[in-house]
Amino acid sequence: MKKTILFLAMIVFGITSVQAQQTTKAGKSGIIVLVHGAWSDASAWDAVTPLLKAQQYQVIVVSLPGHGKDQTSFADIKLQTYVDVVKAAIGENNNIVLVGHSMAGVVISEVAEQIPSQIKKLVYLAAYLPHTGESLLSLSTKDAGSHLGKNLIIDQEHGRGIIKKELVTDVFVADAPKKVADYVVANFRTDEPLAPFADKVTLTDKNFGSIKKAYIFTTEDHAVSYPYQLEMVKGSKVANTYTLTTSHTPFISAPSELAKIILKEAK
Repeated sequence: MKKTILFLAMIVFGITSVQAQQTTKAGKSGIIVLVHGAWSDASAWDAVTPLLKAQQYQVIVVSLPGHGKDQTSFADIKLQTYVDVVKAAIGENNNIVLVGHSMAGVVISEVAEQIPSQIKKLVYLAAYLPHTGESLLSLSTKDAGSHLGKNLIIDQEHGRGIIKKELVTDVFVADAPKKVADYVVANFRTDEPLAPFADKVTLTDKNFGSIKKAYIFTTEDHAVSYPYQLEMVKGSKVANTYTLTTSHTPFISAPSELAKIILKEAK
């Protein structure tokens, strides 16, 4: 039991030693690219990745600069920095199923705008779904039900957004077993690059608008509230929607269910 608890805790928010990006040999079924959200890193997907690989998919797991153990100066990180890292991970590959969690919804949207011919589908997991001219900041401030925004500490001098450790369980892992949540809190990196929150996306109907989209709702979410998720999808062209009765981190509380949805959209 102890080993199980520690493993579950280690798959969230940069607790493992996963660095940069993980790839497998070319998959027979296709390629899935996973992009983590804010206050997280590539290890968030550790319980989901093997389930996707088991179905013969190549999986590329991206770790964004300034997250996990990466020590890139926050002063050097913009939204385009994230976009460039994802594009580099994709490389020359085509027919990509691009999955973004939370903050990464904005990132994958801009990636699709810049390399639309390489993207087969966008899958948003409890993610911000922007329109052109919007930013993470403008989107998040509209979410009255979020427990994050009102508790976020802004450190302008160092370009950081900081969340207090005592709020981590409620915001991110409210449905995790207590021992798992406690472990996550104890190892949580509390600072997040601030500049990407203010950078606006430029999205066109020709590029971003031409890509098929799916959205996975998380009904017990305290970071990006379920009502706000519904509102964002209502105002966007999303072909398929799914619902998980989880907190903001279904990759820890419901990895099998999440993987099934991603696999269904990847076909």
